[in-house]
Amino acid sequence: MLMRTDPFRELDRITTALAAPGTWSRPAAMPMDAYREGDEFVACFDLPGVPADGIEINVERNVLTVKAERRPISANAEMQVSERPLGVFSRQLFLGDALDLDRITAHYDAGVLTLRIPIAEKAKPRRIAVTAGESADNATKQLQA
Repeated sequence: MLMRTDPFRELDRITTALAAPGTWSRPAAMPMDAYREGDEFVACFDLPGVPADGIEINVERNVLTVKAERRPISANAEMQVSERPLGVFSRQLFLGDALDLDRITAHYDAGVLTLRIPIAEKAKPRRIAVTAGESADNATKQLQA
């Protein structure tokens, strides 16, 4: 379902996230959980404090990109303590061919973005009927007719 990423890329992503807040040209990482639930692949992203209109989701070929921006509460506020990171956050998932990328749904509630991606029909297990008592040639002739 989900293709593994390069460990060095993950190390670079973590280092970047610790170094500075994200910008549009160099976004910070966002925490994620991914799992399979029945006939769906589910990915949950933690985005507390991000308004729903600040989230952007794109799919190109087999790459799903989630970008979000957390802005300051107020430009006039005098901050006393600022521990929550501000800026742009981004995450890319490289998805396999077994997923139906045309039917992705997104739901945002309580600071968690949940994406549900159905398993493609062609990837679901199916039963193949076995015929008995006929030779392979007769079965082939029946299929051609």
